[in-house]
Amino acid sequence: MAKFRKNHSNKDYNGQKKSGSLFESNRMNVFRLIIGLIFIFVVLYLLSQVKIDSWGDQSPTDQHQGQDVSLSDEVIDGAVKSFLPESTTGEVVKHKYYTLSYSEEHEQAEWVAYKLTEENLRKPNVKRAKKFKPDKAIKGISAYHKDYTHSGYTRGHMAPAGDMNFNEQAMRESFYMSNMSPQTKELNGGIWRELEETVRDWAYDNDELYIVSGPVLADGHIIKQIGRNKVSVPDMFYKIILDIKKPQQKAIAFLIPNERSERKLQEYAVSIDEIEALVGINFFADFLDSELEAKLEAMSSTDKWNFDNKRYKTRVKKWNNF
Repeated sequence: MAKFRKNHSNKDYNGQKKSGSLFESNRMNVFRLIIGLIFIFVVLYLLSQVKIDSWGDQSPTDQHQGQDVSLSDEVIDGAVKSFLPESTTGEVVKHKYYTLSYSEEHEQAEWVAYKLTEENLRKPNVKRAKKFKPDKAIKGISAYHKDYTHSGYTRGHMAPAGDMNFNEQAMRESFYMSNMSPQTKELNGGIWRELEETVRDWAYDNDELYIVSGPVLADGHIIKQIGRNKVSVPDMFYKIILDIKKPQQKAIAFLIPNERSERKLQEYAVSIDEIEALVGINFFADFLDSELEAKLEAMSSTDKWNFDNKRYKTRVKKWNNF
């Protein structure tokens, strides 16, 4: 019986050993090595393009890649609209997870706006940031943390760290000094804390909310100035909450003095119209049609919002007394 020819013989048809087979094998190995090195080089090059600052944030050129649910533009009825208020200072700074309008005169934001969602709140919490940093995106210079040191006032978040703990970059951004405003410790650790936690409850209840917070910087509402950069201390703060999801579209706002409070949170509820008249800012003119804007901005009733009486008692008994 004839023998079958081996497909992988190391001899050629003339019975001579194939001297080229080893060469071919070595050449393939060299080729694979070169391809691997090229791949590693490309990966390292691409990573080098993601510039990291002292916070570990991505540079402005790449920080908006991978759009998240908290950016300022929304598509409503096929049109792209921004939920940002108007700026009276002309200096609007868009970070990835919130936007602010900065007042150089008062060295703080006149408003900070962002979208708060149940989706983000359900994500695992990241570690809380510890360092307050100047905001390099401000045209001049933002306040420094030392401006608040020994001043008797705390660095009060306008976009709370508790709303931004779904993402490390969001958390770091929330500790920019442009997001801070001077608050008494009784306000910051008391009723303002209660309001922030209550708003997070509402985000769970309503899926998504639009939030605008800020100090009242109008004439006659500045207590004093602190620090080398002369940061204005306001006598009141506001927070606006907007829910535009159907079927129950609603809005509410709060105006709270910069002091300790024993009163219930509901007692500070006001309309958006009242806040607009006080601070001279039009909040949602570009976001809502005129009819819906008029309806929602006139609302001040607390009937459609749930309040936790247990949290109120905790604030009065514990938080107010630290």
